[in-house]
Amino acid sequence: MYRGKKISLVIPAYNESRLIKPTLENVPELIDRIYVVDDASKDKMAEVVEEIMKKDKRVKLLRHEKNEGPGQAVITGYLESSKEEYDIAVVVGGDHQMLLDEVTRFLNPLIDNQADYIKGNRFFVWEKTRVKMPKIRILGNIIITALTKIASGYYKIMDVVDGYTAITKEAIDIIDWSKAWKRYGYPMDFLIRLNAYGLKVKDVPRTPIYLKGERQSQIKGLRYALRVSPMLIRGFFWRMLFKYIYLDFHPLVFFFFAGMILFPTGIGFGIFLVCRKEFFSLGITGPQSIFCAMAVITGLQFLLFGMWFDMEASK
Repeated sequence: MYRGKKISLVIPAYNESRLIKPTLENVPELIDRIYVVDDASKDKMAEVVEEIMKKDKRVKLLRHEKNEGPGQAVITGYLESSKEEYDIAVVVGGDHQMLLDEVTRFLNPLIDNQADYIKGNRFFVWEKTRVKMPKIRILGNIIITALTKIASGYYKIMDVVDGYTAITKEAIDIIDWSKAWKRYGYPMDFLIRLNAYGLKVKDVPRTPIYLKGERQSQIKGLRYALRVSPMLIRGFFWRMLFKYIYLDFHPLVFFFFAGMILFPTGIGFGIFLVCRKEFFSLGITGPQSIFCAMAVITGLQFLLFGMWFDMEASK
């Protein structure tokens, strides 16, 4: 227990037979319950966890019959934590690369009612991150973060892929997790859902750790960014409809949707006019030029106004 709150730890794990033991051995005493969610591992991880359970009664093994993805593993832990009435659920990986000595940084803002969800941000300690994190992953992280800012409405956050998080029981209970993204990329989808339900999110600094010789995160720079982009686009449109039309109403949806129509229309029409002139030697009239310019300028303004209103609504 910490500051009068019951704390659980959720560890989604897949084939972590070598690193799950040091991860569990370094869990501080302030953690009341430890959920290891075995996502249908093919190695002997479950046996390792069962041995540790004999010594540490806080550990509970939850097993998926088939591999459902790290997102579902986290959700399984969330739901079990809420069912057993724990006030806060902390999430770390089973690869022993997240310092649990820093867990109070995640707990204090939740207990002080400063936020509903806390996530780690390795870029707060930039000098360490710059040296330890591969450059291609930094680039991919920046691109994904930029897309997630728009998709989620949390424009003040960074390092959106970080899996070191903490969430209150109230936040777990309010969200419909059945529709959440289950595979890699789940932290960004979770942020979209948290914003849609009007929950507060805060970044806290955490130390980056990369164990030599161990497999790293699934983030592979630009390829990863391209892979999760469709999910972010779908999430953005879902959030607009759910938050600003279904739960409440805000005219920013009209700014966004008008901008999404006018801006690409203006760009496309401009390309059409240029190709028409270059390849067919057909002239461009004044009204055509004005329409193209107005569509681009107005569409861009609508998009910027939409982002501005979204930022204000998400404060």
